[in-house]
Amino acid sequence: MLFAIPDHPWVDEKDGAAVRIAMTVAAKSKEIGVHLIVTDESGAPDEIDFAMNHARIGSNLGTGADVTSAITLKANSKLASRGIPLHGQGFLLDSDDVAFIGFRASPELPEIVVPYRNGRDLAARPRGKWVIDTYGLSESDLRERYPNAYQRLLTHVKPERDQNKRGHRAEKWWLHGEPVEMLRQGRRGLNRYIATVETAKHRVFQFLPTTILPDNMLVCIAMEDAYALGVLSSRASVVWALAAGGDLGPTPRYNKSACFDPFPFPADGPEPLKERIRAEAEALDALRKRVLAEHDDLTLTGIYNVLEALREGRALSAAEREVHDRGLVTLIRQHHDAIDALVAQAYGWPADLPDEEVLLRLVALNKARAAEEAKGLVRWLRPEFQAPGYAAPIAQTLDLGEVAAPLPDNVIPWPAKLEEQVCAVQAILTTAPAPLAPQDIARAFRGKRAATVRPVLDALAGIGMARRLHDGRYAA
Repeated sequence: MLFAIPDHPWVDEKDGAAVRIAMTVAAKSKEIGVHLIVTDESGAPDEIDFAMNHARIGSNLGTGADVTSAITLKANSKLASRGIPLHGQGFLLDSDDVAFIGFRASPELPEIVVPYRNGRDLAARPRGKWVIDTYGLSESDLRERYPNAYQRLLTHVKPERDQNKRGHRAEKWWLHGEPVEMLRQGRRGLNRYIATVETAKHRVFQFLPTTILPDNMLVCIAMEDAYALGVLSSRASVVWALAAGGDLGPTPRYNKSACFDPFPFPADGPEPLKERIRAEAEALDALRKRVLAEHDDLTLTGIYNVLEALREGRALSAAEREVHDRGLVTLIRQHHDAIDALVAQAYGWPADLPDEEVLLRLVALNKARAAEEAKGLVRWLRPEFQAPGYAAPIAQTLDLGEVAAPLPDNVIPWPAKLEEQVCAVQAILTTAPAPLAPQDIARAFRGKRAATVRPVLDALAGIGMARRLHDGRYAA
């Protein structure tokens, strides 16, 4: 990319609509480009001020870590998906509807009537909605076993579906628009799962019980371990999501293919550290649910607006101070700060790294994990579900002392920037089960020899991020 303005105001001459555009000049080249960021658009369209930077411009029109180059990891597969697209508002029920079609509230409700949550329910407050979930039922099964629900869908859903141009939705009008098999299979056997609103101002992850059916504007992760909730709630995960996910207008979007599937979780570390992360994540989730249950006028978005103000160090308004006091926002912040520090420790990184450095390290770690997976070593997040019976390659799991752990040959391109080279080499050292010699690390990079990586290893050793052993090998 030779030139880019990633976010520029634009006013349509025909109807005066104000929109945002990007301007680019692209070429098949790795040359340094001109990158402009709008700093003042108060005089637009006649006068706009820019800050100019000369750097390599990535496909995401950014100049820092190229998160768009991250590779989908097998370790994260089968776990994340969007919720259920209903394609028919008639599936939804409120409390009056439930009673009207002949059902009484819990516990007498049949298994096809379940609680329902969408993005607004999570970001603001639950609206008390229910949904008829006919997954796995034929039309005759539904009519015979649940005649009240059948009539409801016949009169409220079928007329809309008859107009649907996608044939299967008209033919199977009593079923939701898509079954989302990955979500249903992933939640099976779990008591809860992790959810986040796909498009939201604040990237917040929380547990939902598996009794709740999620809307398709929620991204759901089929994991019930609070350790996973802690990692996803950490600054490392949120910084990655903001960089990788894009946005819908001014609102960040969590695209599961870009944000979750390539995201490298920390290596499986000491259990006491993981327990501390679990404890903080459980406490954070419970505290947020508690304050929302106790105060009908508080919302998760409102709480995180105040948390953002605290982090920015600005004075709170009277209304914000009230949300702070009743929402226990400082306590929520303490849990987040503890999670950030503990997850950084799990990665083996300082807790106060700048965001850009965090991204550089995550991109490098993603490449290292992809290289491992190419040789058969997959760090499954839920191995019993994702890959029953999987056994790691023996050569990868044994520490044979003088025999270096095998690394993939010529898999990772050697980064162009020095800081990315440092991060890539450090990521390989951190994830290796045994100390490595320069030539062993060089084999992980396409066309590189020991002489290329040795200065980087020495630099890491010089700043205390690696150790050179007496035999010439290096350890994290």
